[in-house]
Formats: sequence, structure tokens, C-alpha cells
Amino acid sequence: MSSSAAEPVLFDAVLTPYRSLSPRGFAILMGTAGLIGFAFGAGFIVLGAWPIFGFCGVEWLLFYIFFRLNYRAARLQERIRMTRELMTIERRDPRGRVQSWSFQPYWLRVEMDDPPQHESQLALASHGRRLTIGNFLSPPERYELALALKAALAGAKRGAGNFASTAG
Repeated sequence: MSSSAAEPVLFDAVLTPYRSLSPRGFAILMGTAGLIGFAFGAGFIVLGAWPIFGFCGVEWLLFYIFFRLNYRAARLQERIRMTRELMTIERRDPRGRVQSWSFQPYWLRVEMDDPPQHESQLALASHGRRLTIGNFLSPPERYELALALKAALAGAKRGAGNFASTAG
């Protein structure tokens, strides 16, 4: 077993986009939209404008497709894991593709506006590299994550101080 596997994890978080509509709520919304579309379409049939009925169906179908695409985008996930020696960020996109970045915590900086604005980004920076994380989070959530990351990095740097200061 390698020494990195036995190293204690100082920070571990999985970030996912927030979705307020539950699967049950989605079914209710789609059923209600379908009933309303059918009622309007039936009304147009009674008035003699029968082609409109098809447009009501197409409208509902597009509504359904766009909601499904939105749910698919919610499968985005970022995992931040830090030991004293390494911080790893893994980003899994909605298609399941994984990208990974690694940083040495001792040199890592957490950058974010204080107080956070709507357009504020949370970024990790080290040695000329910069990675933006948590873009799908709200500004208060990004700020809370930034504070947690800064605290974890400070703890890692305190623990690493015994060998980092020997270069004098």
C-alpha cells in the first residue's frame, strides 16, 4: 500500500447543481401542461381550427424535451479532495467524461471576491495555473466553499510547516 493511500483526507466535497423540481414534481408539471395543452387543442378543434391541435402537442413535446435536457445537465459533478500533499479536482460532465487537475496545497491560493457578486468566480491558482470551480453554485455557496477551502489549506500548510521552512 502506498503512503499516499494512507494519508489522511483533510477536505473532501462533491459539488452538484441544485435542482428544485423533484421527479414527482416533474411528473405533475408535465401532466398538468399536457392537460392544459389538450384542453386548448380541443377548444380549437371545436372552433374549427383543427391544425392548432397538433401545434399544442408539439409545444408540449418541446417543453418535455427541454426539461429533460435541463435534468441531464444537472448530472455535472465536481469532487474536491485534499490531503496534506495533494489537492485533486475531478469534474464529471453530463456525458460521464472525467477531467482531473492536481495541485500542491502548500502553494495553492483560493481566489474569490469578498463580498461575492453574482458574476464572482471561485478559482484555485498556483504556479501560473488557474482553475475555476463551482460555476453552477450560487454566490453565497461559492463563498462558503471558498472559506472552507481556505481553512483546509491553512490547516495543511500548518502541518506542512515542519518541512517547508527547512530551505533557509
